[in-house]
Amino acid sequence: MPLRLEIKRKFAQRSERVKSVDLHPTEPWILASLYSGTLCIWDYQTQTMVKSFEVSELPVRSAKFVSRKQWVVAGADDMFIRVYNYNTMDKIKVFEAHTDYIRCVAVHPTLPYVLSSSDDMLIKLWDWDKGWMCTQIFEGHSHYVMQVTFNPKDTNTFASASLDRTTKIWSLGSPDPNFTLDGHQKGVNCVDYFTGGDRPYLITGSDDSTAKRAVFRHLKDIHTTFLLFVSILSFL
Repeated sequence: MPLRLEIKRKFAQRSERVKSVDLHPTEPWILASLYSGTLCIWDYQTQTMVKSFEVSELPVRSAKFVSRKQWVVAGADDMFIRVYNYNTMDKIKVFEAHTDYIRCVAVHPTLPYVLSSSDDMLIKLWDWDKGWMCTQIFEGHSHYVMQVTFNPKDTNTFASASLDRTTKIWSLGSPDPNFTLDGHQKGVNCVDYFTGGDRPYLITGSDDSTAKRAVFRHLKDIHTTFLLFVSILSFL
């Protein structure tokens, strides 16, 4: 039986193409990054725009709240990362992060880290306590890296999705991926962790019109953990 979701409130607003959204953890705010190069913060209770930032003349493909610092961090097609204080509207930091479009930014839940991924096929780790120094570069994908996301149950690890048809699992401090999932027929656009239950899952979505669920399994006799796709949802 298909899952039925009740829509309690419908929010509609004309804008440029929306490239990403993020929810504030405590305020009733939605952060939207737009193809026009603008960031907007919307109050979903009053259905009004609270703040807007003119970021770039090129698309802003990813933006996230950093609530513990009252910041928003955004990555754009001009290859720069920008950080703003959403209370004062001050620009905190601007720096060139990649040599091609920035597809995604991800904020570590407790440490002063931001991950960025790009069409230059690299993933970079930035430390704002060290003046936004790039402290690590992760290489291994052979096409655009579309998304990165931290593992909420093990925040020393994260996953990446790429148009090279793979999903990779990485550990902070290690240059090589822990696992590589190669189960899609076309590029992988998105990846996320399922946080319910005891066993961690990965969910991936691809240009092959499927979403897949992967499970971590541990073989105690050889002390090995591996990832295995266990289910497929097709949208054909």
